[in-house]
Parts: sequence; structure tokens; C-alpha cells
Amino acid sequence: MSSKWRKAKLALGLNRFVYVPPQPTNSGDALLSPVTSPVVSPVVSPVVSPANLTSPSPRFSSSVFTRSPKKTCSICLAAMKHGDGCAVFTAECSHSFHFHCIASNVKHGNQICPVCRANWKEIPWQSSALEPPPGRARINPVEWSLDNTSMAVVRQPSPRPNPTRHVFQSPEPSVFDDDEALDHKSETAENITTYTSPMLEDVESCITETVMVQTYPEVPAVPQFSAYDKFTVLIHLKAPASFSGYNCETSQSKFPQHSRSPRTPIDLVTVLDISGSMTGTKIALLKRAMGFVIQNLGYNDRLAVIAFSSTARRLFPLRHMSEAGRQQALQAVNSLIATGGTNIAEGLRKGAKVMEDRREKNPVASIILLSDGQDTYTVFGSGKNQNIPNYDLLLPTSIHGKPSSGFKVPVHTFGFGTDHDASSMHSISETSGGTFSFIETESVIQDAFAQCIGGLLSVVVKDLHVTIESVDSGIKFGSIKSGSYPNHVMPDQKTAHVEVGDLYADEERDFLVSMNVPVELLNKETSLLKVKSVYINPLTKHTVTLVSEELKIKRPDIAGEEMVSVEVDRQRNRLEAAEAMAEARIAAEQGDLAGAVSILETFRQMLSQTASAKSHDHLCVGLDAELKVMQERMASRHVYEASGRAYILSGLSSHSWQRATARGDSTDSSSLVHAYQTQSMADMLSRSHASLSVSTSAHMFLPPKPR
Repeated sequence: MSSKWRKAKLALGLNRFVYVPPQPTNSGDALLSPVTSPVVSPVVSPVVSPANLTSPSPRFSSSVFTRSPKKTCSICLAAMKHGDGCAVFTAECSHSFHFHCIASNVKHGNQICPVCRANWKEIPWQSSALEPPPGRARINPVEWSLDNTSMAVVRQPSPRPNPTRHVFQSPEPSVFDDDEALDHKSETAENITTYTSPMLEDVESCITETVMVQTYPEVPAVPQFSAYDKFTVLIHLKAPASFSGYNCETSQSKFPQHSRSPRTPIDLVTVLDISGSMTGTKIALLKRAMGFVIQNLGYNDRLAVIAFSSTARRLFPLRHMSEAGRQQALQAVNSLIATGGTNIAEGLRKGAKVMEDRREKNPVASIILLSDGQDTYTVFGSGKNQNIPNYDLLLPTSIHGKPSSGFKVPVHTFGFGTDHDASSMHSISETSGGTFSFIETESVIQDAFAQCIGGLLSVVVKDLHVTIESVDSGIKFGSIKSGSYPNHVMPDQKTAHVEVGDLYADEERDFLVSMNVPVELLNKETSLLKVKSVYINPLTKHTVTLVSEELKIKRPDIAGEEMVSVEVDRQRNRLEAAEAMAEARIAAEQGDLAGAVSILETFRQMLSQTASAKSHDHLCVGLDAELKVMQERMASRHVYEASGRAYILSGLSSHSWQRATARGDSTDSSSLVHAYQTQSMADMLSRSHASLSVSTSAHMFLPPKPR
């Protein structure tokens, strides 16, 4: 065995391939390895586990596994050959680049070497005409990288042509309308088979639950001769559980074994940062996390991957995650090499273009953006305000959230490490209707992705629109507190609307409505309001309309001691806690960390005196614990810059959307700061933990490093 490893090492050092006989492995031994295909030989990538997050062995210098910078442009990753018609620029630090690549880099304000970060005194002449020829790849075509993040076993080139490589090496089309067509195919564990979709009535017989709507008045009774100007009513919504195919005996046989429960398919575009700062462990963990996402998408789900550094490139079009689709996706992800700058805007532009140009659309669509750096190409714009970041420039207008039609394509952002721009990532997610997660610890990246897709793969409600109507002629609405969900009170103040959008299975939404309660002289009760909900069932495509019963309160002659509703009180605490977080963040950004800590402490003391907190309500206990952590992350300017800002913004994102986000180093549902985690999210997290456990076990049996 040692002689084989010596041969492998020698081949890697000479930048050649050598065949190493495959070792027997279990199915979960190599999460990032492509599925075996009769055309492409399997490649086993290293298993990276949290217990193995160490620097590469000094025996394997990074220079052994990367191409010489004099032969490869570190921006576009394409080879620099004599006589290919492309000028080469060699900087004073001795690193070389295609002239058009580095000129474009400098045009965006970068005057440091993308490789060694040296400051240049002489820079290439800038010209808008110096753009690469049409069709030239800015991101390296898919090749198995030989760097220290993806070294384990290499394969002997097959004499057969590799169709996958041909797809990736082809130039990008001007219009991304080459998405794979939607159909009714589904695959089993052994092969791909075609089956007829179950009859609509069979599906409907499995799906009987609808959105639950409940209303809670602030107090159950108000004296007849008393009037209130700001009486509060809670509107509580809860989505149905996952489509109950598991309990449907009549239709169960019509679904594949691995997908007995019908589910809404998704179009998912992942936009991945592969800049130079992602090198080493970071990109290895990103590959592992993407491998988990790919393996947990179904046949009817479609995936596209965008990789960006100084520029961006679509690695492959939207295609089904069939056996072949997974293999192609795994190959693309495994080929990524970290280098270059951070151009978030270009990555999002490509991701939005994939969504905008697609010929067909799955019912659910979403973009996932991960970055560990700060955009230096677009965010500062130009002109008088070039020193003030404008985060709106990062997000294409085509995927901005539109209140009139719900949220078109939400972007769920993931800030990785302590150097990312949390403000820009939060702004992108907030504007588009997505969430912002802060991944502080590298080993949590897969869990963060798992929690997110656990929700995306469980959408049971589409485009939910809530209308609130007053019943009594004397009642008018004042305001609605709905977090980040757009709301509108009509001019006559008799009707109000809230745009909720999509809901995951078991998700809950709570809104507080403020209204007046007039004096009641004739009746012993007053009707306040009723709620109308309209949404689309994404599986049957039917529009569902629900109207709640009228909410009434009693009107006794004499005032009694009425207890404040715990349900209303806890949601008021949640909203006020979010306001305190926002105020504290403003103070911290202005340099007043002591004032920010004082704001949070004042609210914590007030929170402890509320009725829900005194009853040890779980949400209130969690809010107090979360606020305490935020105070600790404002201990100094360094701590706040490194993690405090991102932690607060991910908390604000979670509370404003009432949706779970990764916070710091935890996605554990037992944590007090994860009150919005659904069962589908928890189930996907369990799968992630199980796969990591298998990976750790598999790593224990890897061959020893050659001596």
C-alpha cells in the first residue's frame, strides 16, 4: 500500500494522473464523490470532519497541488499559453495574469495582487475595451483540482470522451433558457423510472389540512362605558404539516419508495464565493456542505450553481437532480478552486439571470448566497457618494421583493467567518424576502445549509394574502405590527392587508393589530374583526380561501380584573425586543457600545416584569438569553466588528421574518434562540448530523499518510 501512495504522491508532484485501485467503501464514505456512472470513473474526495480541521501536512506543500502562477491566470483560472492571442501582465510581485483580466480587476478599484495581496505601484492601463473575447471562461472549466483541499485519490484518464467536461468547457450562452424541462419522472434508489403522477383526487384525499387562523384579544372583556384607543388583537396563523402522504393508504403506492410523501419541487440556485480567502478548510467544508444539499434534492428539484470570485460563471444550467444530474453537480462543486477577489454583485446577477431566463418554473424558487468576504467591486458605486456603501447595488432589480405580488425570488444569505460584510448580506436578504444566517464556526456550514433547505423543501403554502376586516361600524384599525411582512391599512381604516408569501410546513406567523374599541350601550358583546386568508396550494395548484369566525369581546356593566392574554403579551415582547436590538445596533454603529449595552439591559429588566415572562414562557426566556449574548458581543469594538454585528443582524432577520436562521455556531433546536425551527428543518439537521457522523467514522479508516 505504501508503494501505491508513493506513486500517487509522485504523480501529483509531476502534475500527472496515476491510477490507484479503489478501496472498498460504504455508501456514505465520500459525501462529495460523484455517483458511479458507466461513463465517468468514480473519484473519491477526502472526508473532512470537524475533528480533522487541521492545516495540511508540511509534507504536502500547496505549491505541489496548484498550477504555477506563471502558467495559469489567477483571476480566470485559464491557462496562459504563448501564441493564444491574449496579452499577459506580470506584476512587480512576479505574479502573472491575462491583461484583460487584471485590467478589469483594476477598473473596479482593486490595486493589490489577487494572489499575495501586495500593493502595486504600477498598474495595468485601464480601458473599457479590454474585456475578454466573447465566450472566454472566467471561471476555470471543470477539472479535478490538485490543491490541498481535494487531494486523496486521482484517476487515470478514460480513453472515452467525457461529455460532462464538454458541457462545462462550452462558453456561456447569452440567454440562460437552457434549463432542463419539467416532467413527471422520478427515480428509485437503483435506477431512473418513469411513473404516472397520481390522480389529483388521490393527492387531495391525502391533503385535508389548511392554514389555521386564530385571533386573541388583549383582554377578553371591556366595560360597556369604557372606550379604548389602542386595543390590541393578535392574528395567529399556522401552516399545515407536511403533505400527509405517509398516512394515505390509497395513494401511497403511486409515489416512489423514497418519496412517499408528496412534496413541492424547487428551483434552487446556489451562488458560492470562491475568492482567495476561501482557500483551505473553508472551501473543503463548502464542498462538503454542497454535497449534502445535492444528495438531499429530489429528481423533480432543479439546481444550478454559480461560482464567483473577481468574476462569476454559471457552472451548469438548471437541471434535475437525477443520478446523472447529481453526478454533474458534484463534479462541478468538487472542481472549485479558491482564488481572486469578491464580486458579490456579479454572482447575484448571474443567479438572477438563471431564474429570469428559465423557460419553465417549479412552484418554489430560491437563491442561496454564501460569502466570507466584502464586495469591493460594486457596493461603493461612483460619484459623490463613492465612499458610502450602497447595498442596493448588489441585488438585481429583477429579484427585489414586490409587495403587490409577494416575493418573487428570495435570497437566503450566509455570512461565513468573521471577515464577511454582515450589513450587505442582511440588506440583500431583507430586500429580497430571504433570511440572513451568521456562520461563525466553519464546521457549522453544512448544518446551516441543512436547516435552510429543510424549510425550502417543505413549502405547503404559496402567496398567502391576509385581509383583516372590521365588523362593527365604530371600529377602525390604527396600525399593524408585522415585522418585515408588508402591510397596508386602507384609507377608511376598516380593512387592512398583510402579504405573507410562502410558508413552510408547521410554520407560524403572528401579527398585532391596533384598533379602537368604542363605548357599547346596547349589547353585552362587541364584534371586532374577522380574518380572510387566500393562498395557493402548491401541490394541487388550487386557490384556497378561508374566512375566520368573528372575534368578539364581552361588555360587562362593571369593570373586573381582566388578565392580559399571554399570547398577545409574548408577541408584543418579541416585537419590542427586535426594536431594542435595532436601537442597540444603531448606537453600536455610531461607536457608543456602552449605550448599546444599556439599551439591551433596560429592555431585559422590563421584559422580566411582563406577564408572559413571569409565567416562564419559552419565547421570553429565549429572548432574554439572546439579548444577553448580544451584550457580551458588544464588549469591545473588536468583538463587535468580528461577531457582534453579524449576530444581531441574524437575530433581527429571524424575528422580523419569524423564521429560523443560523446564529453564531448553533443551529440546535434545543437552543433558546431558535424558536422558529420547524420539524422539517429539525429532520434535515438530523440527516446532516448523521452524515457528519458517518464522515467522521469513514475518516478513521482512511489509509495513513505516506511517510
